[in-house]
Amino acid sequence: MEMGKEIRRLRQDRGLTQEALAAALNVTAQTVSKWECGTTVPDVQLLPEIAVYFGVSIDQLFAMTPQQQMERIENRIYARGLFDEAEERQIEQQLGAFAEDPALKGQAELLLAKLYNNQAEQYRLLAVEHGKAAVEKTDGDSDAVSELCNAWGSYISDWNVRNHHALIAWLRDYCERNPRNRCPLMWLLDNLIDDKRLAEAKGWLEKLAALDNTFRVPMYRYLIAQAEGKGETEQRLRELEGMQDQEWCWALTLGDIYTQRQEYDKAIAWYRKGQDMQPAPKFIDSAMSIAHISEIRGDKAGAIAAYREVLRIQREDWGIVSGEERDQVERAIRQLQ
Repeated sequence: MEMGKEIRRLRQDRGLTQEALAAALNVTAQTVSKWECGTTVPDVQLLPEIAVYFGVSIDQLFAMTPQQQMERIENRIYARGLFDEAEERQIEQQLGAFAEDPALKGQAELLLAKLYNNQAEQYRLLAVEHGKAAVEKTDGDSDAVSELCNAWGSYISDWNVRNHHALIAWLRDYCERNPRNRCPLMWLLDNLIDDKRLAEAKGWLEKLAALDNTFRVPMYRYLIAQAEGKGETEQRLRELEGMQDQEWCWALTLGDIYTQRQEYDKAIAWYRKGQDMQPAPKFIDSAMSIAHISEIRGDKAGAIAAYREVLRIQREDWGIVSGEERDQVERAIRQLQ
C-alpha cells in the first residue's frame, strides 16, 4: 500500500530502524514491518502521531501528490465553518511548505487567501450574532449598533471609510502591467463606478472594449450612464437586453439590474432564464437571488421554495450533502418556517 511505502521512505530518510520507529510509536517492530510491506495499515487514531513524529501532514502519509493535497485542502475550506486555531495553523504550515516550490507557489497563495477569507467570513457571522445580542441588551447603544452594521456589511456614508482608492490603485497598476487580462480590468471598472470616478471608468472601458465583444461592454456603458444620471440609461438597457447568443451570465446581469430597479418580476424572470441557460453543474446564484427577493417582498413560501432549489442544486450538481454551505441554507429555511 502507498502509505506503507511512504512510512518506509520517511523512516529511511531519518536513518531509523524499524525497531526505533516502533519504540517511538509504542508499537512492535513487527507491526511497523507489516505497515511497510502493505499487509496492514496503521490504526486511524495513530495517524496524527505518525505525522507529528515525521513532521509531515496526514495527507503526505497517504502519499498524495501536492496537487491532490491542495485539492483536499480546498474541499475542506469549502465544507467547513470556522477552523480552530490548531487546524488553521496546520493548513498554513502545509501550504507554506508548498509555496516554497515556485511551480506551486501561486496555487498555495490562492488557497491561503481562500482560507483567510473563509475565517474572516465565519468571524463576521459570529460578529453579527453577538452584535444583535449587544444591541438588544444595551437598548440600542450607538456603539453596539455600529458594530452590528459593520459586521453585516452595511452601507457607510463616510467617504473616507467607504471609498476603494487603495484597491483601485493596486488594480490600475496591475492592469497597466497586464493589459490583456480581462478579469482585473472588470474589477477595476466595478470599483471606479462605485466610487463615481466615471471619467476614469470610461477610459478603462475603452480598453475593455478592445478585448471583449460580449455583453460586458454594453453592461458597463449602462452602469456608467446610470451613475451619471443621463437620459441614455434606458437606451443602454435596451441594447443590453437585445443582445443575442450570450453566455448565461448575461441573463444574471439583467436580473441584477432589474433587482436594483426594484422591478422584481422582471428580475426573477431573468434569473430563471439565466439558470435555465447554465450548463451543469449549475451555480446557485439565480436561486439565491430569487430567495432574497422573495424575502424582501415578504413572500416566505417563495423564499423557502427558492432555498430548497439551492439545496437541490448543491446536492445534484455538486454532491454537497453536508457542511457549512448547506447548513447556512437550511438555517435560512428554518428561520422562515
